Amino acid sequence: MSDSALRFDRVTKNYGAVRALDDVSFAVPRGAMFGLIGPDGAGKTTAIRLTGGLLTPDGGRIDVLGRDPKKDHRALTGAIGYLSQRFSLYGDLSIDENVAFFAEIHGVRRYQDARDRLLEMTQLAPFRRRRADRLSGGMKQKLALACTLVHEPELLLLDEPTTGVDPVSRREFWKLLAEFLARGLTIVMATPYLDEAERCSRVALLHDGRLMALDEPPRLQAALAGQLLEVIVDAPRPPIDVLARVDGVADVQSFGDRAHVRLAGIDQRRGAERIGEALAHAGVKPVSVRPIAASLEDVFIDLITRLDDRRSRTEDRGPKAEDRNALGHRTI
Repeated sequence: MSDSALRFDRVTKNYGAVRALDDVSFAVPRGAMFGLIGPDGAGKTTAIRLTGGLLTPDGGRIDVLGRDPKKDHRALTGAIGYLSQRFSLYGDLSIDENVAFFAEIHGVRRYQDARDRLLEMTQLAPFRRRRADRLSGGMKQKLALACTLVHEPELLLLDEPTTGVDPVSRREFWKLLAEFLARGLTIVMATPYLDEAERCSRVALLHDGRLMALDEPPRLQAALAGQLLEVIVDAPRPPIDVLARVDGVADVQSFGDRAHVRLAGIDQRRGAERIGEALAHAGVKPVSVRPIAASLEDVFIDLITRLDDRRSRTEDRGPKAEDRNALGHRTI
């Protein structure tokens, strides 16, 4: 049996003239939490649907639990759980009835024990007779998860499951996922939330259908170690134009009332000194200029910025072979 629950090998998918996935390769070990990360249009949902056998790739090969998800779709149905962003519950059915319905369509005959266990884990047992259309957003999402898992799949596919869910419910949802992960379930999650991605054991950063980076979150963040400063000033927000002109500053990104500055060629101490001097010269009082550790959001923005710079430099010369793969592309 393969150690990988899922493997993409140079997968391409087109929608007409639009290339949704472009030569994407990655592997997901069994029992792992894997994140497909990127903004809208990055190719995350396409990758999830290809994994579930709902779409056919235009190029490359996909292996799901040792099978082809399209050719062996029927055989894989019982091994995959799929929770989409728009998972449809039946509002006129109770919590109990919804779980029973999804168990029966998967051919699960003795589902009562599994249902009771899932409702206890999701803290829905006290409300099991309540109709689904009377549940809060967070409760609906937990019910959707219970319905998805009642047939005990080996691989769980989640397509932006926490979009529109309040912070408390998001935290409870992630606690549930951690429990299922500890029981040996393999989870592949598509999400635009980079703070959620940091919970994954491994992530693929996607942009415009291309694989930008593939690694463990701490290793991706380590690539920017010693290069970032956070700047807060005595004003609603830091002057981005002033910061961008400082010698040794490679990039500046605004994060509300503060800015993250990426340095190049100088250390953080010297960078902080130069930034303080530039702000003072511009008549802006700095409140804090301090070194910070990189988040995945910093990593993603840095990759996008570098890619855009690289594209602009090659516009007049035409694309080089190495430009087909985005910066930071690592395969396993």
